[in-house]
Amino acid sequence: MFTHVMIGSNDLERARNFYDATFAALGGKPGEMDARGRLIYAHEGGRLMITKPIDGKPATAANGGTIGIAAASPDHVLAWHAAGTAHGGTAIESPPRERPNGSFVAYLRDPDGNKLTVRSQPTK
Repeated sequence: MFTHVMIGSNDLERARNFYDATFAALGGKPGEMDARGRLIYAHEGGRLMITKPIDGKPATAANGGTIGIAAASPDHVLAWHAAGTAHGGTAIESPPRERPNGSFVAYLRDPDGNKLTVRSQPTK
């Protein structure tokens, strides 16, 4: 259904440092800057794009918004969480843990305050 998610940042190099580290922990590739100055991460047909707001005002995090990212395993979730906190992210909500449905989840806010979650599906 979705082609991409776009979020704002007030410091693209700080965002690059955070997202390069967290996506590497999930087996992803570093982001690339496009000709318009947007930082782009692509994986399996989806894209996360990070930009300075085009209206010139400061970027702010969505109130009530969360960006969900898939992980292959609980170990990937833990690696993502560790990379994020080591690169300017803030641990939020509960520590990384297994949910009653068997999925394993972790939550962070990126350096600009955007809420992220990574989840691995239950093992069968």
